[in-house]
Amino acid sequence: MNGRRPRLAFVSPVFLFPNDAGGKIRSTNILRGLKGGRFDLTLLSPASDVQATRWRRELESVCDEFVPWRPSTPRPRWRRATDMLSTLPVNVAADLSDAGSMAVRQVCERDDVDIVVFDFVHAAVLAPPRLAKPTVCFTHNVEAEIFQRHAGQARDPLRRWLWSSQHRKMERYEAQALKRFSRVIAVSERDARLFRQRYGVAAAEAIPTGVDLEFFSWTEPPNVDSDHPPTVVFTGSMDWAANVDGVRFFLEQIWPKVLVRAPEARFVVVGRNPPASLLALAQQTRQVEFTGFVDDVRPHVRGAHVFVIPLLVGGGTRIKAFEAMAMGCPVVSTSIGIEGLGVLPGEHFVLRDQPSAFAEAIVGLFAEAPMRARLSRAARALVDKRFGHRVAARIFETACYSAWTESSSTQAVGEKA
Repeated sequence: MNGRRPRLAFVSPVFLFPNDAGGKIRSTNILRGLKGGRFDLTLLSPASDVQATRWRRELESVCDEFVPWRPSTPRPRWRRATDMLSTLPVNVAADLSDAGSMAVRQVCERDDVDIVVFDFVHAAVLAPPRLAKPTVCFTHNVEAEIFQRHAGQARDPLRRWLWSSQHRKMERYEAQALKRFSRVIAVSERDARLFRQRYGVAAAEAIPTGVDLEFFSWTEPPNVDSDHPPTVVFTGSMDWAANVDGVRFFLEQIWPKVLVRAPEARFVVVGRNPPASLLALAQQTRQVEFTGFVDDVRPHVRGAHVFVIPLLVGGGTRIKAFEAMAMGCPVVSTSIGIEGLGVLPGEHFVLRDQPSAFAEAIVGLFAEAPMRARLSRAARALVDKRFGHRVAARIFETACYSAWTESSSTQAVGEKA
């Protein structure tokens, strides 16, 4: 240790802006909280010249240095299908890049870089064979578990086989990759425990899911009246399979039951790239709107009376839940939708797994303004106390700093010997 501030390199397999997915939001919040702290920050990710220029100000808010690599050209659908034959899981094969691997190797070899963080276990595919510096994997999910859950929900044998095959590949990859790192940081204690028990990753710990409490400020839930018809909202990337399955489940099994009791109700789905199959399903169902990508989800959430998370598949934690709670919108969720968040059903949100009960909870919140207000205030108070993004960033920073100092101490002992 020579008196300079240590440098942390953060490897993201995707460009973080716009923040249109939960993983991007979480990583951006962590980096923003780290900026100006114990580390100088170097961010590595794919980025075109246009992206780097357009989002320059946002990049400056999360790092001291940005190292881009040339993004891979979009692969035609038939080439992406061949990834199914790879020994790697499809989402890992998609992140493999010669340009990315070279950029990561060059940064790892720099004398001024002291510790390297790989964002998502997928990013480990970009790591050099030998990791001479302390490394951290920031993993947002138990990835193998997501494939396993998709297999369990698959409706036909072929899909079930495909998901099961990917589950086996990811389980092997995840177990091998995580053991390479000095430390693994998970987004819930549940996930950290699974890494320790299932994969034998002793140095796995958890940080809370953090949300920007200033940006997602609280407002009183709106009244249900002629100016504010009863409204349900869902937010999330609609090109992610778990969200697609959840919204389809809601449209097919829950929403028709809501409309029987509240025919004037509206359902708004906010998120990029909804598939044609869901748009077609929405056209067959009354009072459903898909917005596509929006610059700001807040007006849609603040204009709603209920925020739903009807997920049947997923992993990690859903940052969308805390954003809704921070803004004051009452949440109704399945068990998987709220998994790992450390919130209490009946106090901070409403837990329902069966379609009829889920629909009944929504209609009940439409009718009961005092219940909406109680859930809204209790959820915001919890998020204020435990889940601000600065709290999560400080815990993350401490874990990384410990990994660096432990490595430095070990190296010093080795040199003396």
